[in-house]
Amino acid sequence: MANGTDDAAEQPITELTAQESWELLSSGALGRLASTVSGRVDIFPVNYVVHEGKVYFRTAEGSKLVELTINRDVAFEVDEIAEKTGWSVIVHGTARRLQKLSEVAAADELPLRSWLATPKFNYVEITPTEITGRRLVFGDEPDH
Repeated sequence: MANGTDDAAEQPITELTAQESWELLSSGALGRLASTVSGRVDIFPVNYVVHEGKVYFRTAEGSKLVELTINRDVAFEVDEIAEKTGWSVIVHGTARRLQKLSEVAAADELPLRSWLATPKFNYVEITPTEITGRRLVFGDEPDH
């Protein structure tokens, strides 16, 4: 301990446990979905909800839904930035549009409402294969 501070608290990057990552992911509302088709990567902002270890969002017909049909492998990122700290959580997994009436009815009960006044009738579920997170402490760059 230097200057009476805990060295761990001064680290600029701290890896989070899976549980910590899930807790932070669950606290968010807006994330970014990354998908790729034919070598082209696209990133889409989506509002989302976490439920029973999966990520859910709604979408309209269009490029996002088409891409998820062609390649189900996705990354999903959520972060929060404050004045001196921040965090970032990334989920890698597979996405699928919910099709069974019972699945859609269950998803419709989730607190997931579109932020835009556009019809979004498709529910998408991301089943994670990996979750990672980092807590960040901002500060001046060290001397060279």
